[in-house]
Amino acid sequence: MNSNQIHNVYFIGIGGIGMSALARYFVALGKNVAGYDKTPTQLTQELEALGMTIHFNDSVEAIGTAFLNKENTLVVITPAIPKDHSEWNFFQKNGFQIKKRAEVLGIITKDTFCFAVAGTHGKTTTSSILGHILHQSGVDVTAFLGGVVENYNSNLIGSGKTVTVVEADEFDRSFLHLHPDLACITSMDADHLDIYGDATAIEASFTEFANKVSSENLFIANGLPLTGNTIGIAANTTFSANNSRIENGFYVFDIQTPKEVITNVRFGLPGHHNLMNALTAFAMAYTYGVAPEKIAAALASFPGIRRRFSFQIREEKLVYIDDYAHHPTEINAVHQAVRELYPNKKIIAAFQPHLFSRTKDFIDGFATSLSQFDEILLLEIYPARELPMEGVNSSWLLSKITNENKKLVTQESLLETFKNSDADVFVTIGAGDIGEQVKTIKDLLYEKI
Repeated sequence: MNSNQIHNVYFIGIGGIGMSALARYFVALGKNVAGYDKTPTQLTQELEALGMTIHFNDSVEAIGTAFLNKENTLVVITPAIPKDHSEWNFFQKNGFQIKKRAEVLGIITKDTFCFAVAGTHGKTTTSSILGHILHQSGVDVTAFLGGVVENYNSNLIGSGKTVTVVEADEFDRSFLHLHPDLACITSMDADHLDIYGDATAIEASFTEFANKVSSENLFIANGLPLTGNTIGIAANTTFSANNSRIENGFYVFDIQTPKEVITNVRFGLPGHHNLMNALTAFAMAYTYGVAPEKIAAALASFPGIRRRFSFQIREEKLVYIDDYAHHPTEINAVHQAVRELYPNKKIIAAFQPHLFSRTKDFIDGFATSLSQFDEILLLEIYPARELPMEGVNSSWLLSKITNENKKLVTQESLLETFKNSDADVFVTIGAGDIGEQVKTIKDLLYEKI
């Protein structure tokens, strides 16, 4: 891929969180960018505001004329694209240069100093914190992120040429296309079993990714079966967070490095999982050579990520939090964080499962994690790229939830139930289109104050 010869970049699945970061990048380079996605979202609206042309019907006729020149057009696809997609088939039959998103990232980052952040959970938050640290510290960085960072209002931070930060995505083994210089693995829980088959295959893939760097340049959550710099809370690890406490809504803690102790570091995202994410980002930036006082200042100013324990309302009498969690481990992390902040409050959570296969594979884990909230509202499964599976539905999941304060809701009845609830803390959880309801829910709940 010679970027100088490419004038047009066409995305199939442009509204995906990873795809849209690449689209922003190519617009910043001055390329002509357009694409297709299944449905309009807040993200596609933001891309259109940057000058991109996007359509939402799978139609070869809708592809702009400029993008029909295969000599200067790059086509970028998501691995979730269906095999019968007519636009994709058109580009294939006519000999266009077609690359998966991960391949494009691999090419872009190959000639840079690349920080790669991997893990079944935590990679978006960790890479966003890391991108923020490096950008705020004056490093010539571009960070490609899987979430929109508040204040930046973008999933692309910076426009540097020498350093990159990327999420190393295990889905479809995409992270094996990358060329990392420093890498981390935040977790290796079973997920994407529709791709891998079993947990052993996932571990093998993460091990293959880990072997792309030396153990001195690998950072791993304490307890993972890998060799590298270990990260832990109050543990005997290479980098550890000690004496953590909450002051005015911030974590305040000390960091033990191999060389020194940095005291009274402040970080604003709640939850032990976020403390681990912040510590991992600190360790990578510190090892790269960023001064610890600059890292600490950036951690204190990190604004958070859209749909990652995102406070929509934070008043004394009413709280509304939205989170992208779509795996039992992530739901447990949301629950731990919200209980830590609001130990004596009634918490109602609405969850939209994501994928039939994931719901089937982790049905008992979902039931256990959701049962911890005071009240559960369950939406139907968001199918994303999948066709329905017989017997796999939210009624099945509801039957396994042991908390009796539970019920199935539609998008419409969710609003009515929230409106009439006497809960103190409202939480919406899920990676599907529940995220498009957040503004409506926020406006409705504000009427209760």
